[in-house]
Amino acid sequence: MFLYILGLVAFYYLYRWFREIPRVPDKGNKFVYITGCDSGFGNLLARHLDKQGFCVIASCLTETGEEDLRKACSKKLTTLHLDVRKKESIDKAAAFIKDKVGAKGLWALVNNAGVGTPSGKCDWLTIDDYKSVLDVNLIGVIAVTLSVLSLIKKARGRVVNVASVAGRISFIGEPYSISKYGVEAFNDSLRRNMMHFGVKVLCIEPGGFKTSIADPTAICRNFSQLWEKLPQDVQDDYGPDYLDKMKMGAKKAVETFDPDLMKVVSCMEHAVSAVRPRTRYSPGWNAKFFCLPLSYMPTVLADWVLLRMAIKPAKAIK
Repeated sequence: MFLYILGLVAFYYLYRWFREIPRVPDKGNKFVYITGCDSGFGNLLARHLDKQGFCVIASCLTETGEEDLRKACSKKLTTLHLDVRKKESIDKAAAFIKDKVGAKGLWALVNNAGVGTPSGKCDWLTIDDYKSVLDVNLIGVIAVTLSVLSLIKKARGRVVNVASVAGRISFIGEPYSISKYGVEAFNDSLRRNMMHFGVKVLCIEPGGFKTSIADPTAICRNFSQLWEKLPQDVQDDYGPDYLDKMKMGAKKAVETFDPDLMKVVSCMEHAVSAVRPRTRYSPGWNAKFFCLPLSYMPTVLADWVLLRMAIKPAKAIK
């Protein structure tokens, strides 16, 4: 019986691998719009797709990001400035893309732009802290998508949303996780809506990777800034050594993150170029073997696991 089940599993993965091999034709006439290309996944994806012959439109927040990409890529690649927090910036980019793609439409949008901080315990944060992350990671994703959705429908193309396993499991209540839960919900509703028009909507859910968002120095600085603003009674609830423990825990966690960003970029590339892409991609071993399984567990069991891993406040109830 065990060998029979093992054979079925092996057959399924072999069949899936074979089915996912074909790539779309005529890449040289397909436009791909990527947000957040200054560094990390977006930057690598822009370079990768440019080498494959796609007409890449790479948006950056900084002039340095644009300049570096232009130097590293072919003349087919186009860069533009984009701040996903600002409607006028989004609209200007959308108008440029409409003129650029013409009657072909836009083959793919990759919503990659994101921020990781402010990040901390719920009672360390203000509503403005939440808004600053949601404005980029969720509202920005929705706004950019809506700005070019008609062009994607014209091409019967696809939308690739970069969420996270933190959109499946919330660890400390940080705005990042909440924003990624929202991306997951938007992705699902958009996918079901766009099926009627031949548009594919795919989701990337990376585990822990060593990008700029996971910079331990920036994370620890963020913790310190939040801690210094806390009222004394809240600091007393957690204890005088809690901040140092948080910093140490963050550094240890980041040490386990995967430095190979191409694992994520390969999933993005497949979502953009495969004839039959997957609905979801979960690159990273910690995603596949910890976060995703944990997300399917009963809530009481998931809570027990995460609380066992958590740093206890000084005034935690025994």
